[in-house]
Amino acid sequence: MTYCVGMRLDAGLVFLSDSRTNAGVDQVGTFRKMSVFENPGERMLVLMTAGNLSISQAVRQLLTDQVDAEGRSIWTAPTMYEAARILGEAVRAVHRRDAQALAECGIDFNVSIIFGGQIKGERCRLFQVYSAGNFIESHDENTYFQIGEAKYGKPIIDRVVTPSTSLDEAAKCALISMDSTLRSNISVGLPLDLLVYESGRLALTRFVTIDERNQYFQMLRSTWGQQLKSVFEGIADPVWDAPPETGSNVLSALGMNSKPVRVTAPGQAAGAGDAAAPQSLAQQFGDAQT
Repeated sequence: MTYCVGMRLDAGLVFLSDSRTNAGVDQVGTFRKMSVFENPGERMLVLMTAGNLSISQAVRQLLTDQVDAEGRSIWTAPTMYEAARILGEAVRAVHRRDAQALAECGIDFNVSIIFGGQIKGERCRLFQVYSAGNFIESHDENTYFQIGEAKYGKPIIDRVVTPSTSLDEAAKCALISMDSTLRSNISVGLPLDLLVYESGRLALTRFVTIDERNQYFQMLRSTWGQQLKSVFEGIADPVWDAPPETGSNVLSALGMNSKPVRVTAPGQAAGAGDAAAPQSLAQQFGDAQT
């Protein structure tokens, strides 16, 4: 598995990917998921992949070599949209070639791609490409895409990143998002590739490969954990069965009449041992149907 995140901001683009692949607990490998297509001064494009590694590598190679019916390639496409369309065609070409053979072996055709960058004459753009070769584009309402194990790192991005977020702040947020994923999912692992692109440069701006010895990432992981614990401990505990006017920490106020749905044991009369017990499930649903 893997985790990749790409962000499109007013100031540029941020890309982050892990490098772990696995086909079972005893078949874990390191394969880098990020590829850069760069012609300095003319275009700077970034590709990140998740899913079946053989499919991802086949798509990347075909994208590098492929020329469409109109003579366009990833290196000559006039716009990012056209480049994304060519990428989608590469995905479909690999599907036509390999999908049936994979299906005969019980393997799904599974690939997810984040593709973004800038071509001279237009703004930075960011796309997510699916297994069918179709794609969507990021706009201000949705400034980022994730592929792979996305759920662990999503909450921090949703709370922090907006189009006006600086590149350094976005990079920090992406790394915290990755740390949350590393913490909770063994199928994602170091080293990481982090690329930060400043709009208008048309060349790679900043890039680093991060392993367990990276000083900044070590500091971030430690500090984030400590700060989360500190914030958690600073939040007041709930107050139970208190008058509503007690304060804002009241979780259960007197008179709320909150009761659980109780399941009555066989042979036990409803309400046995509890004069105020609610009806059994059968009684409740029976009443609702009449």
